[in-house]
Amino acid sequence: MLTRSRFFLILFLFLFLIIFLRLFQLQILNHSSSKIFDYLAERKILPERGRIFDRLSNPLVLNNNSYLLYFEPKKIDDPDKMIKKISVILSMDEASLSSKINKEKDWVAVTMVTKEKKEEIEKLKISGLGFDYVLKREYPEASLAAHLLGFVGKNYQGEDIGYFGIEGYYNKDLSGLPGFIQSEKDLLGRPILIGKQEMVEPENGRDLILTIDKNIQGMIKEKLKKGIERYQAESGCVIAADPFSMAILALVCLPDYDPKNYFLFSEEYFRNPAISDLYEPGSVFKPLIMAAALNEKKIKPNDFYNETGPITIGEYSIRTWDNKYEGKISMTRILQKSSNVGMVYVGEKLGDEKLYDYLKKYGFGQLTGIDLQGEVSGYLKPKSQWYPIDFATVTFGQGIAVTPIQMIRAFAALVNGGVIFRPYVVLKIISSDGKQKIIKPKKEGQVITNMTSQIIKKMLMEVVESGEVKWARPKGYTLGGKTGTAQVPIKGHYDPQKTIASFIGFGPVKEPKFLVLVILRQPKTSPWGSETAAPLFFEIAKELLIYYNIPPDNL
Repeated sequence: MLTRSRFFLILFLFLFLIIFLRLFQLQILNHSSSKIFDYLAERKILPERGRIFDRLSNPLVLNNNSYLLYFEPKKIDDPDKMIKKISVILSMDEASLSSKINKEKDWVAVTMVTKEKKEEIEKLKISGLGFDYVLKREYPEASLAAHLLGFVGKNYQGEDIGYFGIEGYYNKDLSGLPGFIQSEKDLLGRPILIGKQEMVEPENGRDLILTIDKNIQGMIKEKLKKGIERYQAESGCVIAADPFSMAILALVCLPDYDPKNYFLFSEEYFRNPAISDLYEPGSVFKPLIMAAALNEKKIKPNDFYNETGPITIGEYSIRTWDNKYEGKISMTRILQKSSNVGMVYVGEKLGDEKLYDYLKKYGFGQLTGIDLQGEVSGYLKPKSQWYPIDFATVTFGQGIAVTPIQMIRAFAALVNGGVIFRPYVVLKIISSDGKQKIIKPKKEGQVITNMTSQIIKKMLMEVVESGEVKWARPKGYTLGGKTGTAQVPIKGHYDPQKTIASFIGFGPVKEPKFLVLVILRQPKTSPWGSETAAPLFFEIAKELLIYYNIPPDNL
């Protein structure tokens, strides 16, 4: 018969065996996953996301510095005294604060506070109080640069992450590194008040100084908005850059969205057409081919071509835009009157091999490397797949698809001495400790000589001064540029009623301070770039000349 003492002995041995087996499992069998960290409670401390400023240090993206005040009730020594002190700072009722103190809980959210309130409470040095940074991006200039900036949303884990534009491309720099608090816990997961604690402070995200000038960005956005309304276009983009570095001064595409309330817009609005949309550039492409032929010494500016009528390439017929022909015309005149048949002649003089090589040197079919999330490279099909008609039409900007940023980068080489630069939008990266990383212009190739650049600049100046259309040019200044009108390809053919009108220009001609590309998609008042995009360019150019305080050429 089992005695009482023997029963308790067996029960004790049984319990001891259970504990032994559990310890054996934790310490031996599961050793790799049961280190000291199993006995530590860890809470992440979020860093403050980096801010974004324009080149003049005007804020474009800030944080409202909101913080979540929380209680750790078990660590509060004198709840009544604490409540009396912070209720005054928070302007909250003591009873409401008192209800938050539940000794059964390890952590209780209280309320959101500003950075100033946080610092005021921290000065009290009360145990059991803490703060979590809560990201809320603020845009002082609203949607001034929505496509450039992007926005901050959530990933699948519910963490903040940048999407599109600068927020997406520089997400790691802007995010910083989180810190953490570790404290020992018992077997039930409760913090041990006298246990070991460790805290690692977060490293705040880096601030960014952009190449963008807020004043130019705002002016161009206003001009583009009015231009779209005036010419009844579906959409439009304007890019302004320094041609000697490809630092982007302004980049505006409309319609855009409000980055603060991005969730109210469909995803199609987030796509930046300047870097993500392909289009056929039309006649703005002609100076690139003309410069290549000049560079190879296949032609001279005053060489002549006999423009007598349409030309036939296989089963295709190529004609001028107005089906009018002047007979003997110079290379400069080919650009002035935007002669398609004249450009086919220039392409033939250059030769198919060289023509294709220059397309690659200009960077088509490749990413420009601009520091914005969402860029596409387009597609330059292998030379073996080109037909004679492809080599003919590309000379006047049809049959090739490019992005606006590719177009303006290639054109910059025509006016800066022949250099291909990588376009960029971030000028400086500033760490939380004040260290600065300055982003310098990056040369990526020499596509034409400086002499060729000077020649093509003069030709483009004559295009503006003696072209088919007399624009309202700023008096006393020499500007250069070229119009473009490309029909929109739809289901294998071109729709003559739908065009992409464009103008790319620079000034002053002698030492260009700016290069501007204007694109209007499907303007209804006129399909021609000369009557829509060009006037808009000259409005912008006039403002830039004033803004940069550039004296007239005759002074």
